[in-house]
Amino acid sequence: MARTAVTQPATPQESFQHKLSGTLNERLALSGLAYSVPEHANSLPYILGGISLFGFVILIASGVLLAQFYHPHPSSAHNSVIYIMTQVPFGDIIRSIHYWAANLVTLLVLIHMLRVFFTASYKRPREINWLAGLGLLAVTLGFVFTGSVLKWDQEGVEALGHNQEIGEILGSLGVWFTGEFSRTVPILTRLYVGHVTLLPALFVVLMAVHFYLIKQLGISRKATADATSGPTSATSGESVTSRFTVHLQKMVGYGLLLFSFIIILSLFFPAPLGKAGIAGAEVTKPPWMFLPIYPLEDLLGITGLLIGGATLFILLAAVPFVDRSPWLSPRRRKWVIAVGMIILMALIILGGYAWLSRPAVHLIQ
Repeated sequence: MARTAVTQPATPQESFQHKLSGTLNERLALSGLAYSVPEHANSLPYILGGISLFGFVILIASGVLLAQFYHPHPSSAHNSVIYIMTQVPFGDIIRSIHYWAANLVTLLVLIHMLRVFFTASYKRPREINWLAGLGLLAVTLGFVFTGSVLKWDQEGVEALGHNQEIGEILGSLGVWFTGEFSRTVPILTRLYVGHVTLLPALFVVLMAVHFYLIKQLGISRKATADATSGPTSATSGESVTSRFTVHLQKMVGYGLLLFSFIIILSLFFPAPLGKAGIAGAEVTKPPWMFLPIYPLEDLLGITGLLIGGATLFILLAAVPFVDRSPWLSPRRRKWVIAVGMIILMALIILGGYAWLSRPAVHLIQ
């Protein structure tokens, strides 16, 4: 005689959670996030982009807090930063969180692009998404550059000087970066507006394009020996055994680890601030992400910075249109990998040269 299974009644807490999840799913369609993704999408190398996004959330939150006390005018900017560090409750910690988040997010974005390069995730049909990612890299560097100016210490004053000189070289295309654009609003104030409005707007647009294309084309296939480029789906020969909700959970988990690491760095290594800047002097090092192109200034003057940066981005933009083979494995793309490694080593060597040859900034004690 068959036994009838006895079902335990749901506890009040389980019943409430089930009702709440059903209500949220009905209003927000959260079940739509449970679409299929390849299992390898949940590995750390393929979550770096999501972790970077989590870092941007930290940057936005800390930036909003800092903006409440920052005065974007040349006569007050540096003193307002000192006020944040010394008078605002937890101001020094918040500023340090913003500083370290900016550095780590930039590093994560660069490593993410290296992963995409080595696994050939830029290949057809993902060329446009590679360009969108390259645009996000440019926006990230724009955030770092304008942020370094806003401190209005010696490093910031020197960065603004380079900003103005490059704007003058570009002529009418670069007039926004010079004093000719507006006689009533200082360039520092305009760069602040760019930092908190124009760059975030570009970031949102590019991120929307980036996410849309990832959703439509799928996460790129794993770069195995015989893998070829193409859309990723259950019918494309790719193993689709996981869900985006799992990918999202891992992204948030790693993001929280990133936030914890940022807090530790902020507590033990507060964000530096140089002395008030003096126009015309050049005695500081640029932020580390700009070091590789700065030796070109010694060879070609300020034009070298413009040529070096533009050349690097043009080479990166050309990658998916030069590497037209269908293969994803690095072993089947040896010449592309070799050229990429040569350029990467050249950038590291130039950055090391700039780091060793330029004097350190004198910091406020």
